[in-house]
Amino acid sequence: MTQNILFFLVLFFPIFGFSNVVASVSRERVYLESQCRSAMYRDLCVRTLLPYMNKNTVPSPQRLAQISLASCLSKARVTKTYVDMVAKKLNETGKLQEFQALEECIHQIDNGVDQITQSFKELQRMGTDGDENFAWHESNVQSWVSAALTDITTCIDGIQGNGIGRREKAMINARFLNMKQLASNSLMMFTRYTTRYRAARGIKNPYP
Repeated sequence: MTQNILFFLVLFFPIFGFSNVVASVSRERVYLESQCRSAMYRDLCVRTLLPYMNKNTVPSPQRLAQISLASCLSKARVTKTYVDMVAKKLNETGKLQEFQALEECIHQIDNGVDQITQSFKELQRMGTDGDENFAWHESNVQSWVSAALTDITTCIDGIQGNGIGRREKAMINARFLNMKQLASNSLMMFTRYTTRYRAARGIKNPYP
């Protein structure tokens, strides 16, 4: 009898614990799906934010926007490192035309990294120095992330049709596409945050 009870407890508690984990993840996913509803890349939006969810607290809209933008910045830095590596290889092997095409792209991605970095720092300052400065910070973030999106698109277009190897080009395109999607989602999460903040504080929308 004792052995049967012990067997039941050993079997039951892992399943019970797993069910709680599944339920918790499901609740968090449902919440994020509601937050990411307006994102152009909704599945990516949920996947990006889900690892940072805490079952004990619900992240604020500003926090979600910060996580989204930080993820975009991280991807931009990794992409820059990869493109630098490919450009160095092209230069060392004497493929000057391909190197020059990629060199211009490197300049654009450098700008993109700087713009996203500035945007993240600006987002951290929002709401800390008075509501009268909120619209100014908002405009800066929107302008910089939008400019980064333009740089990414220009870079993608610039490397099409040149002699860069098929594998390298596919890897670069995939990284740039992911950056573009993350930046687009970041803008959506940022707009969601600013809309709610202005509504709660009675701040007039500067973009009627």
